[in-house]
Amino acid sequence: MKKWIGMLAVLMVASAAFATEGWLTDFEQAKAQAKAENKYVLVDFSGSDWCGWCIKLEHEVFSKAAFKAYARENLVLMLADFPSGKPQTAAVKAQNRRMAEQFGIRGYPTVIVLGPDGALVGRTGYQRGGPEAYVEHVKGLIKAYESK
Repeated sequence: MKKWIGMLAVLMVASAAFATEGWLTDFEQAKAQAKAENKYVLVDFSGSDWCGWCIKLEHEVFSKAAFKAYARENLVLMLADFPSGKPQTAAVKAQNRRMAEQFGIRGYPTVIVLGPDGALVGRTGYQRGGPEAYVEHVKGLIKAYESK
């Protein structure tokens, strides 16, 4: 039991760090940056400090070099977090609630991809296979959208 508690504590600390590693928390800023840089926006709707699948997605995919390299060149990363214990400003909480309502978020993690113009490209969540497989999955969402 102590081993599990220790592992959970490590994962919680690791998950808390990812919001500061290139992930924006301001939706308007993310959209503006995507438009200016002609990139897609990947929005992670997460319960970063309580949702097991969210923590797993961060640990297995978002924190890995292969995902970060792809994201750096192609994506603007946005975290819409719904933590139970981490502090957030009232403005961020309100923004995230509005976004969850706008995009019909019903569970966590939900990941949405928006085009540089703000159009909804696709919706996904946790995917097995690690960062390389996740990158290919995101590329597939974008390719399907662009071929419409």
